[in-house]
Amino acid sequence: MKWPTWKSKSNTTMALAAVLLHLSFSLEVFCLPSHADTIALLPGQPHVSFQQFSGYVTVDDKKHKSLFYYFAEAETDPSSKPLVLWLNGGPGCSSLGVGAFSENGPFRPNEEFLIKNDYSWNKEANMLYLETPVGVGFSYAKGSSSYMTVNDEATARDNLVFLLRWFNKFPQYKSRDLFLTGESYAGHYVPQLAKLMVEMNTKNKIFNLKGIALGNPVLEYATDFNSRAEFFWSHGLISDSTYNMFTRVCNYSRYVSEYYRDSVSPLCSKVMSQVSRETSKFVDKYDVTLDVCISSVLSQSKVICPQSQEANESIDVCVDDKVTNYLNRRDVQEALHAKLVGVRKWEVCSNILDYDMLNLEVPTLLVVGSLIKAGVKVLIYSGDQDSVIPLTGSRTLVQKLARKLGLNSTVPYRVWFEGQQVGGWTQGYGNILSFATVRGASHEAPFSQPERSLVLFKSFLEGRPLPDAF
Repeated sequence: MKWPTWKSKSNTTMALAAVLLHLSFSLEVFCLPSHADTIALLPGQPHVSFQQFSGYVTVDDKKHKSLFYYFAEAETDPSSKPLVLWLNGGPGCSSLGVGAFSENGPFRPNEEFLIKNDYSWNKEANMLYLETPVGVGFSYAKGSSSYMTVNDEATARDNLVFLLRWFNKFPQYKSRDLFLTGESYAGHYVPQLAKLMVEMNTKNKIFNLKGIALGNPVLEYATDFNSRAEFFWSHGLISDSTYNMFTRVCNYSRYVSEYYRDSVSPLCSKVMSQVSRETSKFVDKYDVTLDVCISSVLSQSKVICPQSQEANESIDVCVDDKVTNYLNRRDVQEALHAKLVGVRKWEVCSNILDYDMLNLEVPTLLVVGSLIKAGVKVLIYSGDQDSVIPLTGSRTLVQKLARKLGLNSTVPYRVWFEGQQVGGWTQGYGNILSFATVRGASHEAPFSQPERSLVLFKSFLEGRPLPDAF
């Protein structure tokens, strides 16, 4: 390369300095992370082409309430893909450890390294996982008072502030199509957050909210609870006599006061103890057909996973243990920009929250109805092997909601396919409310049936009916 001729040594030096300065700036922009929360590389991570981010968003400056998030951009063309927020339930369980690292995130831990999840939801969307409320996972607050006053209203408010401030970090996603998803107690978290978003949009449109998807959700606890007896009995988990006692003395709605406080009768409590004895601690109530992780059941210090997993050899039933070990590594926490505040170790589900303040028995079904009236599409899906929030209860509630809203069935109850296998069954109402089962899936459908869950997720985002043929 021939350098240009300069009039003087001084000018040459100045020109060369300018060139080097320009090159160094270009290299810095090209090589260094473009965002303070960028994850350079997770320990043990395979090579990927998409960007990852994680860190904190302060949602209450006075109380120093900070929520931790993990964000995986779409594998391909993230600028054209929607933004999806995922919330786990519990209540009090981690969206990072459960959702991202056990279910539909890009990686799953396997001892010292991470394995690529071929059915990650970031194949179809930019996935944002939020550990909420404060006290869950790496999310924290100053002092313990915030952990003693956690309820649905406060959580929804904090989650709304989180999104508003997260958009300040990632302004390119402000106008993107937005979907809220989650499972279990997210049947409270998601609709209540969406309701605040809809209300805010009436004054000044900020959120481009398109729809919500709820997996095995708590929507009306009395119905969810009462549906367990039929599920237990139909799957051979309890005796005829216990089933008859359950249905006779444990009608939950009869024992809920006007303040929705739990006041189950002593007789019902005895029946529930009998149910626990008959179902056995060696049966996972969140998936009654799946083997259990022996180390978790017996609380052993050494990880001992079943050698045979006949139900599905691809499912790692000890994933919770592996996630806990991985996220408690110092190098992993440093890579995630995470810190432990007020707790000794990261836990899958929080043990510092005052769960008495939660609103478990307050139905959110009518909140979902208000979202439908506002034009927000709703998908409710059920892993059909879950006895905790059984599909029978969710299906009943969807039908109840459709009747209340005057929605006619636009997709008759039918089978849907993933590849050449039946993925489950589905029914649609008014092109805005739909119900689907995921065949062979647990309470956490993307964990136990990742392929089928991805098909369901893709159809939901695209607003298309589930495949009716292979």
